Amino acid sequence: MAIIELRDVVKEYKTGKTVFSALRGINLRIDKGEFVSIMGPSGSGKSTMLHFLGFLDKPTSGEVLIEGEAMSKMDRDGLAFIRNKKIGYVFQSFNLAPTLSVAKNVELPLIIREMDKAEREKKVRDMLSLVHLLPKWDNVPSQLSGGEKQRVAIARALSTDPDIILADEPTGNLDSASGKDVMDFIYNLWKGHGKTVVIVTHEPVVAAYARRTVHIRDGQIEKDVSQAGRKAELHELKLKK
Repeated sequence: MAIIELRDVVKEYKTGKTVFSALRGINLRIDKGEFVSIMGPSGSGKSTMLHFLGFLDKPTSGEVLIEGEAMSKMDRDGLAFIRNKKIGYVFQSFNLAPTLSVAKNVELPLIIREMDKAEREKKVRDMLSLVHLLPKWDNVPSQLSGGEKQRVAIARALSTDPDIILADEPTGNLDSASGKDVMDFIYNLWKGHGKTVVIVTHEPVVAAYARRTVHIRDGQIEKDVSQAGRKAELHELKLKK
């Protein structure tokens, strides 16, 4: 069953009389429970594609669907529901509020959803336990390592129990050891919890965690490769910096 689809998606940016085509007729289907990596050189359109998968942007033409429902037919409230409930985002720059505690950062999406305070606290505690950061409850981001910040970002992304996890260069700001820890965690999250996971990366060793890799170049899909039959020795992977 397709959970997200891009159908003939085109994205153009205009500056004066100049038109730049970021995506040029993308067709992509991601099924429920898949782990997909999107690879491509800088400027290839891979992050733009992730924005559409996350319902963060609207295409110039074409259609984006989630569970068969078209983005073009959704109003603002419908789009907000999809972003807040169905999709969890993990960004390269972490996007943590620097003055808030670890717990408050994870709690933010739950406050937006107007969840009961007692329920929010239990959910935050569960999420921080899941990413092994419960002892850091009161710490602020400046007191954490890069890997810990990324795990807080993952806990925040998971707090609304989304069906889909989208990660944009999740190891980009991490050292090799922290990057491997984060990717091991994302892989085990996918394997153990049945989430649909899509990551954007330029690192082959990161893409190797996925069961399928979509290669994009110049705004078009160059190739779509299944890795389902590969026996990955994940414990031997070393991330490059």
